[in-house]
Amino acid sequence: MDLRSEIREFLSSRRARIAPQDAGLPAYGGNRRVKGLRREEVAMLAGVSVDYYVRMERGSLAGASDGVLDSLAVALRLDEAERDHLFHLARQSGPQPARRRRRTSTTVRPALQQVLDAMTHAPAWIRNGRHDVLAMNQLARALYAPVLADPRRPANTARFVYLQPEAAAEFFVDYDTITRDAAAMLRLEAGRNPHDEDLIALVGEMSTRSELFRQRWASQDVHLHRSGRKRLSHPVVGQLDLDFESLELPGDPGLQLNVYTAPSGTPTADGLALLASWAASQDHLPTERAAAGG
Repeated sequence: MDLRSEIREFLSSRRARIAPQDAGLPAYGGNRRVKGLRREEVAMLAGVSVDYYVRMERGSLAGASDGVLDSLAVALRLDEAERDHLFHLARQSGPQPARRRRRTSTTVRPALQQVLDAMTHAPAWIRNGRHDVLAMNQLARALYAPVLADPRRPANTARFVYLQPEAAAEFFVDYDTITRDAAAMLRLEAGRNPHDEDLIALVGEMSTRSELFRQRWASQDVHLHRSGRKRLSHPVVGQLDLDFESLELPGDPGLQLNVYTAPSGTPTADGLALLASWAASQDHLPTERAAAGG
């Protein structure tokens, strides 16, 4: 990916969404030629020279101190995910050693699979930053059966969302939100690891085949995926309103453990119990090795 273009488009898109009055600045006249703040207004709010900010927005973040980046994040009203993205882009703009390609894992350690298998009452699975599904427990394989129906391995939830839209819209109740989040999480990963050839190929494939992805990708939005609610419509047990936690694995950088639960006594908890019974009766669910492409 073109890092300078990523920086330019991200900063200009964040600048364009802020009205002068929202930043506490007077909006003189009614004919502003730019949407949102002008570059000189961002420079003033960030406490840097106009020339310096112009260089940054043209794609040069190399050498920017943490203090300057923090001031810029405040001026542009960046949220936590956007601030992280800005810092990732700046680090990737640094000296050559800092831009060394980080290999994205496509396998999990056997001990992690043991952890998943020990979690018998909650769907749990591990993915990398590209949204490749690398390992699952039995209940997760049953839950994500529509995603795993695609024989391509490793299964990829972003590819499912955008390249199988009819099936994805049936499975994900909040499909529109899911599409936004999927693209925004991939954009954040692209800032962390812009030289990941497989990620570049995935983005290229979805850009070529999905107009919706092209729109979502062009928004420059980024999103952290840590916890929340996910509503799924499962073909066997119906709708499940699940709480999810997404946990980074410090011993395996770049991997995340996703766990779905439901409060006891709720219809969703009953649905998960029914799904577990159904899964135990099936002998055709993909194995961990097949789901991971191993």
